[in-house]
Amino acid sequence: MRRLKMELKQTMDMYSTACREALTAKQKAQELQQWKLDEERRLEEAQLAEEAAMATVERERAKSRAAIAHAEAAQRIAEMEAQKRITAELRVLKETEEKKKVLDTLAQTDVRYRRYTIEEIEAATERFSESRKIGGGGYGPVYKGILDHTPVAIKVLRPDATQGRSQFQQEVEILSCIRHPNMVLLLGACPEFGCLVYEYMANGSLDDRLLCRGNTPPLSWQARFRIVAEIGTGLLFLHQSKPEPLVHRDLKPGNILLDRNFVSKISDVGLARLVPPSVADSITQYRMTSTAGTFCYIDPEYQQTGMLGIKSDIYSLGIMLLQIITAKPPMGLTHHISKAIEKGTFAEMLDPAVPDWPVEEAQTFAKLALNCAELRRKDRPDLGSDVLPELNRLRTLAEESLQQLAGTEEA
Repeated sequence: MRRLKMELKQTMDMYSTACREALTAKQKAQELQQWKLDEERRLEEAQLAEEAAMATVERERAKSRAAIAHAEAAQRIAEMEAQKRITAELRVLKETEEKKKVLDTLAQTDVRYRRYTIEEIEAATERFSESRKIGGGGYGPVYKGILDHTPVAIKVLRPDATQGRSQFQQEVEILSCIRHPNMVLLLGACPEFGCLVYEYMANGSLDDRLLCRGNTPPLSWQARFRIVAEIGTGLLFLHQSKPEPLVHRDLKPGNILLDRNFVSKISDVGLARLVPPSVADSITQYRMTSTAGTFCYIDPEYQQTGMLGIKSDIYSLGIMLLQIITAKPPMGLTHHISKAIEKGTFAEMLDPAVPDWPVEEAQTFAKLALNCAELRRKDRPDLGSDVLPELNRLRTLAEESLQQLAGTEEA
């Protein structure tokens, strides 16, 4: 029994030891499993971090490539702009030299107009006396003088006028080739000193007469309707000139002159341009790099695109027609007239210096002028088929009114 107890005790001790070892082994296995999981997590985090780093590197490389490409493109554009500027400067220089050659040749050989010497011009203007000065513009002053026992207006090119020399050449070339009752007549020139000699227009500009400068009496509505028909006739003559149409580019009351009988004539064609009936974009002559003309009268499409056409003059004509019946400044005039017609207050817009306006006919006239001043060129009427017939109708109305007044006075 003692032996059995001892063996049982030994067996129990061995079992306890085995249990403790098994428990220890289990704990070590759990720790080992936890370590394995921790290592796998750390490995996964390291892989994610590596992938993120690689993605960042790739993004930075893409940014760098884009920046390099942008810099190269900017450099190419800068080189192209520099080349364009050089080409433009060379073209301007070449054109200037060609114009100078043409003008010099013109001064020596042209027989289409009377040539005056500078001594004759100085004598006619009393050496350009201020008392002889009757006007001026961007090109230079205008003087009244006497040449060949005839009153004349002498336009003198300013030495510092940037576009004056080319405008002088343009005006001589155009006016020496055209003759029309409603175009100012070029009598002669002194090309060596940039002087143009015109017929003298005793009643000044339409702008002066609309504003009654010098306390002159206001123009009657009959005279105004006759004048607008004359302007339209002269402008159509320019637009139908051969072999190519002429666009005036600077129509305004200040460039409409009146002779002693108040017959109106278009002046200042120095800005005019020859425009073929069908203009190709490849011909840069007709896409102007900078617009010319007077603010408020410039065709908005021409101002935005540089593309010139005969309907550019129609816009200017529309603004001028509105001024002729209102004697108001051109700024915002189309808006004010449109609103007045809508509200039924159009009669209030008419020049109050004329007491007997035929309001209904004047309103029809104003609507035609507004059509001419449409912002889009394609919306403007045709001068020959739409505008001029209506202006001639109004001229006939004015003539009939004058005949009735004359008959009444005789009776």
